[in-house]
Amino acid sequence: MFMGEYQHNIDNKGRLIVPSKFREHLGDAFVLTRGLDQCLFGYPLEEWRALEEKLKSLPLTKKDARAFTRFFFSGATECDLDKTGRINIPSTLTGYAKLDKECVVLGVSNRIEIWSKALWEDYFSQSEDSFAEIAENMIDFDI
Repeated sequence: MFMGEYQHNIDNKGRLIVPSKFREHLGDAFVLTRGLDQCLFGYPLEEWRALEEKLKSLPLTKKDARAFTRFFFSGATECDLDKTGRINIPSTLTGYAKLDKECVVLGVSNRIEIWSKALWEDYFSQSEDSFAEIAENMIDFDI
């Protein structure tokens, strides 16, 4: 569904252009929330609802489950694409992901990720060296 890497700038009002290849899959509105590794995750509404159902089934008695769902849902917001393909990212999310000017928008299967360019480059360079090792460990997931 989503794949590729695109560089865009966020303006001083928190607006970011979503790559046109992603817009058709996201629809007119989608959910944006805090992701892992200090990036933002964006889900089409259908994917978000499926994920929400899975997260609702986590045991309320487990501290980690409560913490994860709080973290994930408290940052969630529905984003509407304007006629030029931009979204307005709330300051809480731009602060979390350290989005300043240059951003990288990634397609990652069923979601998009929005990264600060500097954080993405750091993450990528650290992960690139261990990619072969990571790939070996994927055998545990039957890949």
